[in-house]
This record gives sequence, structure tokens and C-alpha cells, in this order.
Amino acid sequence: MKLILLGPPGAGKGTQAVRISERYGIPQLSTGDMLRAAVAAETPVGLAAKDIMARGELVPDDVVVQIISDRIDQPDCKNGFILDGFPRTVAQAEALEGLLKSKNMQLDSVVELAVDDAILIERIEKRAKETVGGPRADDNAEALKKRLDVYHAQTTPLISHYSGKEILRSVDGMSEIDRVTSDIISVLESA
Repeated sequence: MKLILLGPPGAGKGTQAVRISERYGIPQLSTGDMLRAAVAAETPVGLAAKDIMARGELVPDDVVVQIISDRIDQPDCKNGFILDGFPRTVAQAEALEGLLKSKNMQLDSVVELAVDDAILIERIEKRAKETVGGPRADDNAEALKKRLDVYHAQTTPLISHYSGKEILRSVDGMSEIDRVTSDIISVLESA
């Protein structure tokens, strides 16, 4: 199963990806983690990414796609994977589709965690208050609002993109965690 989880920051993609990964025995692939691993392993693409990040620039899509390409060639991805944090734009989605096509693969499903921005902001404020040792630097309402604006500008168009390909499934990300997991499993198994 090759799956993308879509949803704004704080929607619970990471939590759900871990649960889906455990259920289906497929790895969760976080672009941030893959970038850091490629840099640490000093792969050619990792070294290129390291230089770009050292200059404070965003890693270009072609470098990220190459890192994903290298990662999905690993044996643990043989039965599939969950992409978390990629793609973020339609251009990235098209690059991913080209990559998968070149490997005779295709996405099985794209699951959107539909959430309400106002409730997300309440959640992040609550999480910041409850975090032992203090919240993360970006765990505050102002930072989340900026991240949500970027999400809506860049990533929301993916919903139409994947809906047009008839592989988008939407679940209510506002339900309790176990219910969201159950709903994701239901849409995956009915797809």
C-alpha cells in the first residue's frame, strides 16, 4: 500500500501514520527525517542537501524527490509506505507521480484529515500548556496560524488534484484519535 496522509499542521498526521504503519507493516516516510538521514549518511544527494540547508535555503523539489526515490528502494518499502509531509504542492505531487511511474508504482490512496482551523489552534495552545519541559518553538497559536496560511495557500490545492484522480479519501480528523484511525482503516480497506 502506497499512501499519502494530507492535513494541516496539528491535524494528527504523525500520530495516525504511526498507527497505520504498525497495522499494515509499512514504514512512515517523513521528508524531514529522510533529509536528515541522507545528510548523516553523506550520500551524494544528502551532501547536496546539506550544502543547501547550510545556506539557509529550502531544499529544491528535485533533491527531495531523489531522496524519496532512494528511500522507497529500501527493502522495508517493498510492501508500501506512508508519505507524511510530502507532497506539499501540486508540482511536488506531479514530480512524485513521475517518480513512481518510473518505478512501475502508483499511489493506492491519499487520505485527507479534514479539520477545523479554530479547533486546531485551541489544540496547539492546550498542547503547549501541557508539554513537560516547555513547548516546541513552533507550538504556539501565532506560529500555527502562519503554518496554516502556508498550508492553505500551497497544500490545499492537492485536495482537488487527488480528488480528480479519484484516489482522495477524506476522514473527519476532529474525532477522537481511535475513531480517526478506525475511519482511515475503513476508507483504506474499501478503496
